[in-house]
Amino acid sequence: MKAIVISAYGGPEVLTLTELPDPAPADGDVLIRVKAFGLNHAEAYMRSGAWGKVAAVPGIECAGVVEADPSGELPAGTRVVAILGGMGRTRNGSYAELVTVPATHVVAVRSPLDWADLAAVPEVYATAWSGLFGNLDLRPGETVLVRGATSSLGQAAVNLAVDHGATVLATTRDPQRAPLLQELGAADVLIDDGALADQVSQRQVSVDAVFDVVGNSALRDSLALVRPRGRVCQLGFLGGFAPVRDFDPIADLPSGVRLSFFGSAFVLGTPAFPLTDVPLDEIYAKVNAGALRARPARVFRFDEIVEAHRVMEAGEALGKMVVTLG
Repeated sequence: MKAIVISAYGGPEVLTLTELPDPAPADGDVLIRVKAFGLNHAEAYMRSGAWGKVAAVPGIECAGVVEADPSGELPAGTRVVAILGGMGRTRNGSYAELVTVPATHVVAVRSPLDWADLAAVPEVYATAWSGLFGNLDLRPGETVLVRGATSSLGQAAVNLAVDHGATVLATTRDPQRAPLLQELGAADVLIDDGALADQVSQRQVSVDAVFDVVGNSALRDSLALVRPRGRVCQLGFLGGFAPVRDFDPIADLPSGVRLSFFGSAFVLGTPAFPLTDVPLDEIYAKVNAGALRARPARVFRFDEIVEAHRVMEAGEALGKMVVTLG
């Protein structure tokens, strides 16, 4: 099979197209013929070596058809999406024509969407749904601030929260990207200068929940801007991996405010966080109907993977990027 491998840890140029033996599914696995896969920042971290030693073939999600399922649960030819399950980390991932995935991380889909559209949804929407409704327990009528909203995960969160009947405040560092967030349904767009708590206070807005993709560099400010007994969920590290220096719960964690973390790469698909909890069929139906704007911002060919990673790291896509095969 054709596959893309990490030839050495480094920049996008280390991604190399090569031939590898076809994988065989073990008991409990499903063999998938990959039709398309989404691009994720996690894959850039793995490629660079930031997360230590990882599998040779990157890729944490895909859309495709079942080639073989030893259990007989999924017939050959079934359209599926797959997320995580060690892909790209402890086992070869989805940047390949064929990939084996634990059956617990594979979901059959009935959507008529094409492969590129199917591949744009699984990781970001499963993560956004889990953060909004699992960790933050977001309710209709509440106000949620999505920090890092122009990222693909941030856009998914804006989409889902608006569809759920919440009022969304969305943030970006670039004023020119504000119209994109308004088109997604954000009630207001804040320009993130690192001091959003001051902006929220000036607007006299009560923020019930914060969906934070920026991460550690913004944590103190995110905690300060939420209302008493509000909720903050951190889901990303767009602001860098450096830990929060000298974090002191007494000084930095307001009384009654709940802080949580959702690391999808480590827990989605496990018994505690099963994929069956995520209403993927419902999400796909809303994408197909136009209620959720989740179609890919850019689509690349398999042999354009180096350029795709360059665009992803430069933040030029303004949305989810997808690679198609064949």
